[in-house]
Amino acid sequence: MTSRRLLGIAVGMTDPDAPPSAPAAAPEGAIPAATLVIMRPAPRGGPDEILMVKRSAAMVFAAGAVVFPGGRIDPDDHVVAARHGFAEGDIDGAARVAALRETLEETGLAVGWPALAEADVDAVRRALLEGRLLSDILRDRDERLRLSALVPFARWCPNFKETRTFDTRFYAVAAPAHSHELTVEAAEHSHIFWASAGATLAMADRGEVSIIFPTRRNLERLAQADDFTAFSAHAAAYPVDLVTPWIETREGGSHLCIPGHLGYPVTSEPFERVRRG
Repeated sequence: MTSRRLLGIAVGMTDPDAPPSAPAAAPEGAIPAATLVIMRPAPRGGPDEILMVKRSAAMVFAAGAVVFPGGRIDPDDHVVAARHGFAEGDIDGAARVAALRETLEETGLAVGWPALAEADVDAVRRALLEGRLLSDILRDRDERLRLSALVPFARWCPNFKETRTFDTRFYAVAAPAHSHELTVEAAEHSHIFWASAGATLAMADRGEVSIIFPTRRNLERLAQADDFTAFSAHAAAYPVDLVTPWIETREGGSHLCIPGHLGYPVTSEPFERVRRG
């Protein structure tokens, strides 16, 4: 006998083995956000490495957890997206801008900004962190972003009552060439590193790092591809449906579950083992 709850809310279903249909929209009050999976060839060969950041222990959401760079979508991100040809209010365009902006602010890596000279990256980063609008910086420099470089592959909106609710769009991108050292923005993060998806999962299994449920599922998905080109092909084969995990009561305990048609090799985890935020 099985039963399903969408994080505590009953879900009526005809077929007990069928996944729930994708929600039409994120829950009311969900915070629009974007995150970026940056992939580069491993120096010694093997699967591509991914840029990861460790959240500060003082943060409200995912304190101390290892995550991909990213954050909230700001109003100015919509302004920048519109200047790059996206329709007014197009959330995908604004999310792409937010993913690039947040990555630069958090790590010092300028992704999708081909005209930005490496010598200017630090000054632009400091300007953003001090509150200058990206739209003004781009206008004054007469430069444009390459938003088409980002590959969309997921959209997650976990609705856990004990954490903030973020409606997060996930993108992948090939790392740009750079020679300067990457550093975290200390107010939000404490550490930065490159590692393959499989290596980060292994670190989590050994207890060396902590990862929340969406990050684990997406690392497992990324681990199926050896490099950015292969993952881009994988991403193109699956829809980007809204993922809102649900609790399924099975014989012997509760599991947190996601749909099975979106390319994830693992679609459930015992609820007591899940780190939610």
